[in-house]
Amino acid sequence: MTRVKRGNVARKRRKKILKLAKGFRGSHSKLFCTAKQQVLKSLKYSYIGRKNKKRYYRRLWIIRINAAVNEYKINYSQFIYCLKKAHVALNRKMISQLALLDNQSFKILVKSIM
Repeated sequence: MTRVKRGNVARKRRKKILKLAKGFRGSHSKLFCTAKQQVLKSLKYSYIGRKNKKRYYRRLWIIRINAAVNEYKINYSQFIYCLKKAHVALNRKMISQLALLDNQSFKILVKSIM
């Protein structure tokens, strides 16, 4: 069996990992072994982060809606119940945007479902 040196393949593999590790602190961006571990960990965190982002924004929208409807002496759950009863098909993101940017339209929406 002839000897295979893997020069090109090994270098490409290492460069790929070190490129992904660019911007990490200390040896996490310089040494291959630690960089490889850190890249695996960061990819795992980014996967988890994409899921958490959705939860975070939904919570933010709910908080904003609740704060906006509290001015009209109604809480969030009653507001959502009235929306469903009135067959208003607006999602929480759009309602939050209305409350934040277009206060007049939001006021009309609240008055119409009450």
